Amino acid sequence: MTDYRLSNHRGKVRIGILSVAHLHAAGYQANLRAVPGVELVGFSHENREEGRAFEQEFGARWFSTHQDLLAEGLDGVIVCAENARHHELVEIAAAAGCQILCEKPIEINLSDAEAMKTACEKNGVSFMTAFPMRFAASTRAVRQMIRNGDLGNVLGINGINHSENPMGHRAWFASKELAGGGAVMDHTVHLADLFRWCFATEIVEVYAEVDNLFARGKIGVDTAGLLLVTLANGVKASIDCSWSRPALYPRWGHLKMEVVGERGTVLMDSLAEYLTLYSKNASRNPSWIGFGTDPNQAMIQEFIDSITQKRQPLVGWNDGYQALRIALAAYESAQKKAPVRLRDFPGV
Repeated sequence: MTDYRLSNHRGKVRIGILSVAHLHAAGYQANLRAVPGVELVGFSHENREEGRAFEQEFGARWFSTHQDLLAEGLDGVIVCAENARHHELVEIAAAAGCQILCEKPIEINLSDAEAMKTACEKNGVSFMTAFPMRFAASTRAVRQMIRNGDLGNVLGINGINHSENPMGHRAWFASKELAGGGAVMDHTVHLADLFRWCFATEIVEVYAEVDNLFARGKIGVDTAGLLLVTLANGVKASIDCSWSRPALYPRWGHLKMEVVGERGTVLMDSLAEYLTLYSKNASRNPSWIGFGTDPNQAMIQEFIDSITQKRQPLVGWNDGYQALRIALAAYESAQKKAPVRLRDFPGV
């Protein structure tokens, strides 16, 4: 049973960020500050140079150890460490009685992911997986069309999730030890989760081709993958995941779904609400200025609401766990050059 202990310090919900290794930490600190009644106590990061730089850029209080931040008496934490360190930080946050929002993928192997669940249950705290695209207006609209039967019987889905190669600004993404893999690990999980969420069913089979098309000889992890997945209801879907966007591309990446039904087809591009700016002073030329709603803000709001309302968050541990299983099954399939049934997949 979840305890949901609140610090009730000055009437605010006290939140900290454990590690700022993940690029989303920069956005999350702003998201937290935009929520009424929330106090961003600070962030912890063990690399002194990186910690000082983040502190100076965003004006957030830096703690040189995670234990020092947790000792401040927090209601919740956001884990933004390297993927392979999620288990470690979830363990200590759970022991401190903090509700947890954890970046995706939630870990790099299933045994550590399962240990995270055990730690949260033992300490009576909740676990939320950071799947912001569930909160995007476009994805919610597509889900409602599917649930309402507006498209008729769904024949198939084409999914795309592309971004830049992370080398240069977040090099750990290209370390198999720290990230667990490359583009497939990074970009499979969002679409896999949306497929599960839209149809309220599981993915039961994965076939994948994985390669290093966009940085061959420069990094040792995959930069491209194509997955064909089968849902338990028989729907077939693809996931085209890659680090294929060049540095001068005007926006960070793509998250798209083309849902083909007997009565209609819907095309969704969740990150396309932009204006294009051409400027000699722009860091990129052209650059895209977003004007749409921020799904990260809605996700952070849900995390805070789950704490103040003393309930489980809408996106839980199992959602992150199932998405991780699919990413790991893709690597297994590529190695075996054969489809992998999820019920037979050990995920180690």
